[in-house]
Amino acid sequence: MKYIRALLSLLVAGGLTYIFSRPLGPAPALGPFFSPFTGFWQNAESPDKQPPADIKLQGLKGEVTVKYDDNGVPHIFADNDEDLYFAQGFIIARDRLWQMDFYSRVAAGRLSEVMGPLALDFDRYNRRLQLPEGAERLAESFTHEPTSKLIVESYSAGVNAYIQQVSYKDLAIEYKILGYTPEAWSPLKTALVEMVMRKDMNARSDDYRMANALAKFGKETMNDLFPDYPVEESPIVPSGTKWDFTPLAVPKVPELMKASIAANLDLEAENPGIGSNNWAVHGSRTASGLPLLANDPHLGLSLPSIWYQMQLVSPTVNVYGVCVPGWPGIGIGFNKDIAWGMTNVGSDVFDLFQIQFKDNTFKEYKYGNDWRPVTSRVSEFKVKGSPEIIRDTVLYTHHGPILYSQGQKPFFSDLPVGHALTWVGPVAAGNSVKALYLINHGKNYDDYRKILPYLAAPGFNVVFASNQNDVAITSAGHFPLKWKEQGKYSLDGANPEHEWKAWIPVEQTPYVKNPARGFVSSANQFPADPSYPYYLGWKFAPAERGIRINERLGNMTKATPDSLRLLQNDNFNVEARRILPELLKYLEKDPSAKALPAYGVLAKWNLRNDPNEIAPTIFERFVKELRLAIWEDEFPTQDEKAPMSQPTRDRTWAMLQKQPNAKWFDNVKTTDKVETAADIITTTFKATIDSLTVKYGPYNPQTWVWGTAKGTDIKHLVPLFKSFSRMDIINGGGANIVNATTEAGHGPSWRMVVQLDKTWPKAYGLYPGGQSGNPGSPHYDNMVEKWAKGELNELVFLKSKDEQHPRIKSTVKLQR
Repeated sequence: MKYIRALLSLLVAGGLTYIFSRPLGPAPALGPFFSPFTGFWQNAESPDKQPPADIKLQGLKGEVTVKYDDNGVPHIFADNDEDLYFAQGFIIARDRLWQMDFYSRVAAGRLSEVMGPLALDFDRYNRRLQLPEGAERLAESFTHEPTSKLIVESYSAGVNAYIQQVSYKDLAIEYKILGYTPEAWSPLKTALVEMVMRKDMNARSDDYRMANALAKFGKETMNDLFPDYPVEESPIVPSGTKWDFTPLAVPKVPELMKASIAANLDLEAENPGIGSNNWAVHGSRTASGLPLLANDPHLGLSLPSIWYQMQLVSPTVNVYGVCVPGWPGIGIGFNKDIAWGMTNVGSDVFDLFQIQFKDNTFKEYKYGNDWRPVTSRVSEFKVKGSPEIIRDTVLYTHHGPILYSQGQKPFFSDLPVGHALTWVGPVAAGNSVKALYLINHGKNYDDYRKILPYLAAPGFNVVFASNQNDVAITSAGHFPLKWKEQGKYSLDGANPEHEWKAWIPVEQTPYVKNPARGFVSSANQFPADPSYPYYLGWKFAPAERGIRINERLGNMTKATPDSLRLLQNDNFNVEARRILPELLKYLEKDPSAKALPAYGVLAKWNLRNDPNEIAPTIFERFVKELRLAIWEDEFPTQDEKAPMSQPTRDRTWAMLQKQPNAKWFDNVKTTDKVETAADIITTTFKATIDSLTVKYGPYNPQTWVWGTAKGTDIKHLVPLFKSFSRMDIINGGGANIVNATTEAGHGPSWRMVVQLDKTWPKAYGLYPGGQSGNPGSPHYDNMVEKWAKGELNELVFLKSKDEQHPRIKSTVKLQR
C-alpha cells in the first residue's frame, strides 16, 4: 500500500509540474509565475536598490557613462552618436521594455497573440487602418537616410543588448502575467510605435454623421448650424497676420454627395483628451529679458507613462526632455540654446469615400466612367489559447481599404459599412527620427525651420524659443491640398475630383515668428483665421483654452517660470463665463428652479473648476445635458440607421444668446406644445439635479464637490490590471479648461517650463507617473501626487559627465 501511495504522490506531483509549467489557455504557466526565485516576487524593488556599477555590452564602440538622479532619470554621456543611441535604447529597455513591446503590438495588430480573443477585434481594426503598412513605409524612410539609419539601428542594437542579457527573473511583471517573452527590436518596431501616435492623433472622423445630417436637412441648414469658422475664436496665428508666400491654386469645389449610406456603427468623432497646450513668451514680457517656453501635451494618462525623461550627451549634442519609449531622440525638450514643444494640429486628414459597387459580387467599383477591380487581402491572426489561425479578408479600392463590407457588422471602429478610407497615417512617410535629430541639435530659428520637411504625421503645432530672443510657432505636417469643405462630409468614391491630389507646401503651413503681442501659443484651436488660403478642416478643438491662455499671456509682464506653471494649472471656465449668465436669467424666472440649492451655488460661483468647488459638478453636467436636449431630437447621435453629428457648443451658445426663438429649441417628439429656450433650460436643469442626486446622493457639499465627483483615473495600459493603476485622483480642471484633466483619464501627460539663458537654461517638469515601468518600483508612480497639486520638479541638466550635482545618486558604466 505504501508503494501505491508513493506512486500516486509521484503521479500527482508530476501532473502538477506538467500543468504548472504550461500555459492554461490565455493564462500564464503558473509554476514560473509563482516561483519565489524567478516569479512575480522578484519584481518588487526596495527604495535603496542601486543599478550595477558596470555593465558589459557587445556592440559598443567605447565607454558610456550613465548618471541617475534622485528621480530615476538617466543622464547619458557617450563619446559618439552611435553609442549614444545604443545606450538610449538599452537604458529605456531596462525600465520600459514591456511598454515598448505593447505599443509595437498594438500597431502591428498582434495583441491577441499574447492577450487572447479579448484583443482580436482591436487587432483587426488596427490592421484595417493599415498601421503595419504605414510602419513599413516609415521604416524604409528611416533606413534610407544616413543619420536616421544610424540612429534607429544603434537604438535597436541597444534594446536588443538588453533583451539578450535579461533573465526571466528580471522580466517585467506583465510578461509573467501574460506568459510570453520579448522579441528582438528593429527599426520597423520603432516605426510601429510612431504609428500608434498617428492613430491616436489623427484617426477620427465625423464625415459620415455629417453626411447623414446633410442628406436630411440640406446645405443651407448645414452652413448655418455647422459653420466653417467659430463665432468665438483666438487662432494660433494672430488674426490679421499677413502671409508671406504666394499660395498654390486651390481646387474648385465639385458637386457634393446627395445622400449617405445607412450603417450600424458607434462613432465618437470628438476625443477631448487628444489636445495640448504650449506657448512661448518673448523676452519683452519676462523678468529675465529672455524667452520662457511651456508645454503640456494632453493625452490618455497611463501607467507606465507615455513619456520617459532623459538627458542625451555626445560631442554633437546635449539635450534634455522626454521621449516615447521605442522612439529614439528627445521629442519635447531643450538644449543649451533652444526649447520646443508640441501640440496636435487636429486637421482633417481622415476621409471616407462612399463606394458604388457594380453588383453584389463586390468585384468592381465605379470610378469616373469606368469600373475598376476590387482587390482583397487576407490577414492572419494567431490568437492565444486558440489552436486555429483566424483569417480576416479586407476589400481594397485605390482610395484605400473598405473598412467594413456590406453585410458585415462593424466590430470595433468609428467607421461605417461600405466606405473606403484615405487617411494620412499610412500614406505620409516623412522621417520623424531625422526631425528630432535636427531639433535636438538646433541652435536657432533657422535650425528649427529645417525640421518641417520631415514632420509628416501627425501634424504638430511646434512651439519654439531661443536664447537669441526668438519665439515662434508652426503648424507643421503634411496636409492634403483640399477644396473648401473637402472631407467635411463623406466623399464620392466615383468622382475623381473628390480624392486627394496634392499637398500644401510645408513652408506654407501656418506659422508666425515674434508677433507684436509678445508671445505665441496653441491649444488645438484653429491654426489661422479665414484669411489663410488653404482648407485644413472645419472643426478644431473648442476655443476656450486658447482664449484663456491668450488672455493671461496678453496681461503678463515680467513673467517667471512660476508664472507659466500657474497658467498650466489655470482652472478658469471660459465657457461658463460666456453662457452661465444667460442660463441664470432663464432659471431665475422659474421659482421651482431658483429654489433649488444648486441654483444658488451656480449664482455665487467664481467660475473656476477648482477641486473644492461644487458648481463645476453642476455646470459641466448641465451644459452637456442641455446640448443633448436641444439637438438629440433632430440630430440623433445614437440612431442605428443614420446617426448624425450635432452642432458645436460654440454654435449652440451663439444660438441661445442671439436666437432664443430658434425653431431648434422645440422638441419635435412632443406634440402637445412648442418648447422654447426657457422650457429646455429649466427642464434640463431640474433633470440634471435629479441625475446628480442619483449618482452622488441628495445635494451635499462633501459628495458633490468637483474634485471628488470628477476624479481622474490613471490606468495601466492593460485596464484589466487595475491594481497597477491609480484611481480617483483629486484635482481640478476639466476637458475644456487650461488644466485639462478629465474624469476619463485624459490630461497633461507632461508639464514642462523652460527659462532660456545666454549661459545655461533652467527647466522644470514632471508627468503623472514615474520613470520605471515596474509597479514594484518606488519610481513607478512617485510623481503623481506632485502632478495632481500642480507642482513641478526642477530638472537636472548637467553640463558634462564630470559635473558634480547633489541630486545624482548613482553612476553606471556601459563598456565593451
